[in-house]
Amino acid sequence: MEIGTGRIGSCSKEHQKIYQEWFSFADSDNDGRITGSDAIKFFGMSNLSRQDLKQVWATADSKRQGYLGFKEFVFAMQLVSLAQDGREVSHDLLNSDVDFEKVKPPVMEGLDSLIMRRKNQSLKSSSPDHNGTSPMETSPAAQWFSSKSSKKISLSSVTSIIDGLKRLYIQKLKPLEVTYRFNDFVSPLLTNSDFDAKPMVMLLGQYSTGKTTFIKHLLKSSYPGAHIGPEPTTDRFVVVMSGTDERSVPGNTIAVQADMPFSGLTTFGTAFLSKFECSQMPHPLLDHITFVDTPGVLSGEKQRTQRAYDFTGVTSWFAAKCDLILLLFDPHKLDVSDEFKRVIYSLRGHDDKIRVVLNKADQVDTQQLMRVYGALMWSLGKVLNTPEVVRVYIGSFNDKPINEAITGPLGKELFEKEQEDLLSDLKDIPKKACDRRINEFVKRARAAKIHAHIIGHLKKEMPAMIGKAKAQQKLTDNLEAEFGKVQRDHHLPPGDFPNVDHFRDVLSGYNFDHFEKLKPKMIQAVDDMLGYDIPELLKSFRNPYD
Repeated sequence: MEIGTGRIGSCSKEHQKIYQEWFSFADSDNDGRITGSDAIKFFGMSNLSRQDLKQVWATADSKRQGYLGFKEFVFAMQLVSLAQDGREVSHDLLNSDVDFEKVKPPVMEGLDSLIMRRKNQSLKSSSPDHNGTSPMETSPAAQWFSSKSSKKISLSSVTSIIDGLKRLYIQKLKPLEVTYRFNDFVSPLLTNSDFDAKPMVMLLGQYSTGKTTFIKHLLKSSYPGAHIGPEPTTDRFVVVMSGTDERSVPGNTIAVQADMPFSGLTTFGTAFLSKFECSQMPHPLLDHITFVDTPGVLSGEKQRTQRAYDFTGVTSWFAAKCDLILLLFDPHKLDVSDEFKRVIYSLRGHDDKIRVVLNKADQVDTQQLMRVYGALMWSLGKVLNTPEVVRVYIGSFNDKPINEAITGPLGKELFEKEQEDLLSDLKDIPKKACDRRINEFVKRARAAKIHAHIIGHLKKEMPAMIGKAKAQQKLTDNLEAEFGKVQRDHHLPPGDFPNVDHFRDVLSGYNFDHFEKLKPKMIQAVDDMLGYDIPELLKSFRNPYD
């Protein structure tokens, strides 16, 4: 059983050459993307109905990015060809018996003459000293983040939903975060790579619950730095991601690479970075998903104090970046230790990402499994503290066949269905990545807005001349009451406020007198972004045939 990475963009070398020429012609901005307006002009040459083209776009842009890359463009052309042959276009075609590599390019009326005309025009306009080469271009978005100027970025330079979010962050959200030191209290400032990173899946659990084996099971191979055993073998955070060759990169190196989304981890210091590494290898699944393998969560206060870094803080940082969080349990390790409780509490606000996996379930018979499942639900109910029942997948995620001698035929059938459900959940991650990014961005904007209100309130409550130290101490001691005042004064939802104790700890290193007063224009800019700009952005990059 494996996660299919789909056959999107697969074609013969002969067809690929044709599609590359077509792609260059259709890409009006020369940025490697076919936008909705590009598609309307280009796909119209197929003479398909608007309804067919609407379905072609929806199927090809399955990730809802608002544009097509080269692979998605090839897939769209293959769908157009199938539609011209009378096939019904839908997502089900991916699971059909169609051999996409053998699908011929579609008939595009008048395209060859248009391409020839453009070639002739470019030959006339090009100068001899260019020698047929074009200078390397960096993406506009990367320049936005490196630019120190406050010049407004025009909407015309935005060719995807993610680019639009980058623009809104630079222009409207980042100024608020910098002014009120959001990066010191909640989360580091975002970089270009944070927006462009592949979806991530984090695995959490006590030692020997099968986290590393689970990743190996999905990859169908080992990865650099993987160690498996009954003792706590993984003593570090390992990010398993796509790379040109197999290698392990140390944490200090990976955290300073601009094209990697891990620069925020430098706040946890060298003690953590020495226990962090990146494992790279070429693999089709890793082209779509990055995995985060974590050290086994241990029990006892002694284990917690022996860690030289903030383990809970690191898991919380990764939780905010991840698209899915898997909590792994073993039928023989159902207890939730003190440290594991702290880790689960740190996942608050990310409940929609959490899935529970009861791994190695073929080690107990059906009757025992029923009792184990009940005990696990009881343990989780006390820790997660929610009325809803969390989704628990039951299975044995390793390369060995299910032990039918213990589970029986009914148990085997149950495990196969559960594993299929979990794998379909993982398959959906790349499709939902863009929606998840929007969701996280909105969540961050709301948190930054509330943070600004809190800092502005604390500044306002400080006296103008004397008694500043005493006033600051009083505000810090009564922080919960001050949160209540901010919530009532500005009609903010109480559930969006940060943890009081954590906020108080960070405040202890600051002089409230140096805080900025609340700037209503900045708050209004973020409100406009949430109420108008983001909906407009999504509207402009929806299916062009809607």
